[in-house]
Amino acid sequence: MALVNSILRTLLKARMSRIDAYRKDPFGVQEQLFQYLIERGENTEWGKKYGYASIRNTEDFKKIPVSSYEQLFPYIERIMKGEQNILWDSHISWFSKSSGTTNARSKFIPVSKESLSDTHYRGGKDTLTCFFINNPESEIFSGKSLGIGGSYSPNPYTGEMNCGDVSAIIIGNLPKWAEFGRTPSLDIALMNEWEAKIEKMAAQVSKDSVTNISAVPTWTVVLMEKILEITGKKNMLEVWPDFNVFFHGAVAFHPYKEVFRQFFPGDQVKYYETYNASEGFFAMQDQQNSDEMLLALDNGVYYEFIPAEEFENPSPKTLRLDEVELHKNYALLISTNAGLWRYKIGDTVRFTSLSPFRIKITGRTKHFINAFGEELVIENAESAMTKACQLTGATISNFTAAPVFFSGKTKAAHEWVIEFVIPPSDLENFTTILDNALREVNSDYDAKRYKDLALQRPIIHSASEGTFYKWLKKKGRIGAQIKVPRLSNNRDYIDEILAEL
Repeated sequence: MALVNSILRTLLKARMSRIDAYRKDPFGVQEQLFQYLIERGENTEWGKKYGYASIRNTEDFKKIPVSSYEQLFPYIERIMKGEQNILWDSHISWFSKSSGTTNARSKFIPVSKESLSDTHYRGGKDTLTCFFINNPESEIFSGKSLGIGGSYSPNPYTGEMNCGDVSAIIIGNLPKWAEFGRTPSLDIALMNEWEAKIEKMAAQVSKDSVTNISAVPTWTVVLMEKILEITGKKNMLEVWPDFNVFFHGAVAFHPYKEVFRQFFPGDQVKYYETYNASEGFFAMQDQQNSDEMLLALDNGVYYEFIPAEEFENPSPKTLRLDEVELHKNYALLISTNAGLWRYKIGDTVRFTSLSPFRIKITGRTKHFINAFGEELVIENAESAMTKACQLTGATISNFTAAPVFFSGKTKAAHEWVIEFVIPPSDLENFTTILDNALREVNSDYDAKRYKDLALQRPIIHSASEGTFYKWLKKKGRIGAQIKVPRLSNNRDYIDEILAEL
């Protein structure tokens, strides 16, 4: 296995030259990618409609309308029914299914062979490369890589099993040789029924020598709790003594840090963040002990950015990479090698570095609370939650928040449902710390909380174990990529979750 580790490390380090290339010349790399995408889109139905043959530069491209999923769906629907050369010029045979985070309706994102190989798989290789550059002595290939994947589902138009979580599509299309280095077996990894899947997965992987995991923190916690239950071990290092790194994404890791420290005591385990979505692989952590992520600039995605003041504009002003500024909130606009053109993905980011370009995810364009002018975004909520947990010794598995609207004698407030792993000894003290932390990170919230004039003290409910899981299951939203909505500007989610308490 030492030889295998050495060979694979050498191959991954060769990839570092490509990463260095876009660190040194980000604009040139993005320009070259832009020209490639336009050439590939020129003879598609979409490209002919919008005159891609006459596009000479990125300013010309800005004349193409910004697309939401709803606007692209008629084209995607035709591809799902079997038509080709609609949005992209190569054959599309896979569709990443996402129920989204704003409603329960499924979204189907085209996955081309180019996006699978040059975006998702390349992003995984880049993540490993950055990890090995920072940890050259790591022996993670001496054991198994664990991936908590989703499952396949039938195409609603043709019945083919060619839809599913992006994680399922990635795992299901890995080359045969890659199966030797991963766990669990495909028949378990792609199971549909999640309770049985977790049971079987725990039984199998607890017997393997697992050195790394790539998954969403939420489902990883569920799996590890089950493993400790069936093995009787005190922590995961007693199960996997050579475990080295957790590659995580989809939700912020800060609220989960204490939980994972209990699973993996000591300093042997590293944590690396990735930004991998159904639509593509966008960024990965390239520095040790940092939650900033390097924007992946040659992975088949051309980026544009919508300033915060333009979020609600149907024809927003957009910025190229060379026009962005530090510490400002932008909505991500992508054009990809699967035919998503000027697609508003719904995520918001801010730049923490411009040389190289590093980002942090700040939230969703539709996931915030601004019922009273407080402009509370997910980044604020997660930062405050992390501080409240640190100062009270609490740990959590999930939370959500929504406004309480003025009604008769009821005054405005924010209402939170938090599922604690370790609850605070004093919930009132926890509430005070959370409230004060929110006031520190958000001046608009602080202004509204002044003397309780516009907003009252937060209302916090402590949810019993499994509350969010039961809600997700009832909504039919159990899956590897499914996330509990952190914030909502209405009460649709929270009232349903409160009914589970």
